[in-house]
Amino acid sequence: MTRVKRGTISLKRRRKILKQTKGYKWGRKSKERAAKEALLHAGLHSFQDRRKKKRVFRKLWQIRINAAVRKHGLSYSVFINKLKKANIALDRKILADLAKNHPTIFTKIVESVK
Repeated sequence: MTRVKRGTISLKRRRKILKQTKGYKWGRKSKERAAKEALLHAGLHSFQDRRKKKRVFRKLWQIRINAAVRKHGLSYSVFINKLKKANIALDRKILADLAKNHPTIFTKIVESVK
């Protein structure tokens, strides 16, 4: 019988892990155990931060809307309340974009709400 060299699958797995940890610092990029651990933590953080990203952007939009609305003598909360009462269904993302890139249109929205 011919000789069978084993371990191709496990070698592939190890190489895959080390390829994913390319660019990490110290032994986390080259040592198998440390690399595996680093990947586990990286995956956890990336999962959490994909959710955190949504929170951060919503905060940013609120800040931008507040800054733009204060020029017209309103506060953010009052403006959002008046928007809802006027049945204007624009979300914060769109309002923040209008406030930043199209201030004349945003001014018209604020005047219609007042």
